[in-house]
Amino acid sequence: MEIAGLRLLVVGATGVIGGAVAALAAERGAHLAVAGRDPARLAAVSQALGGCPNSRFDAYDLAGCAALARRAAGALGGLDAVLTAFGTVAFGRAEEGSDAVDEHLLTVNALAPIAVLRGALGVLPAGGAMAALTGAVVSAPMAGLAGYAASKAALSAWLDTVRLEQHRHRRTVLDARPPHLDTGFAGRAVAGTAPRLPAGADLPAYVAALLDGLCSGAALLAADGANRPVLSG
Repeated sequence: MEIAGLRLLVVGATGVIGGAVAALAAERGAHLAVAGRDPARLAAVSQALGGCPNSRFDAYDLAGCAALARRAAGALGGLDAVLTAFGTVAFGRAEEGSDAVDEHLLTVNALAPIAVLRGALGVLPAGGAMAALTGAVVSAPMAGLAGYAASKAALSAWLDTVRLEQHRHRRTVLDARPPHLDTGFAGRAVAGTAPRLPAGADLPAYVAALLDGLCSGAALLAADGANRPVLSG
């Protein structure tokens, strides 16, 4: 697919990564619909992108999440690609966690994006694309992130299965696993305190690679030994 003219829904466009993807896609000629949790920030993002269609969503409203793609398709006259770029994190050793925190992580990081993407399956054409941000923690577990890693691994496993199922429809299913990016995400943890983290990787490089992966049919976006983005599959 070409990025120019692409009809793209970015869910989580009020966040740093989602907002950067939406801005770059618009700059390259895509037609955007955006979704976010905070209404004021969502309105600002929409206005910055030329007044593009926007929808507020709540991760705990799974039916509402599932309806986002159909709503975007109605506003854009069709939909070619969907990205989920939202989530939350909690820090602490497994024995320090709680059922409530783990349930929250699984809802926001797995069930909600799965609902968005499942809804998109009924809207995207053959040859369409979907992507989700999981994270390097899926392939490189880190102490103090058991609940977070479990929620992201659940989403990644779902993507792997859907990729197999959608092969006959030539649909791209991209699992984006960037390393730590300096977005302020760790400072907004729902529980615990972030450990000392390394310098963030190159955010613009990963944003560009994510868009390239959506359009080129890649299955995985990961990092090499120097934290540079690598597309494969």
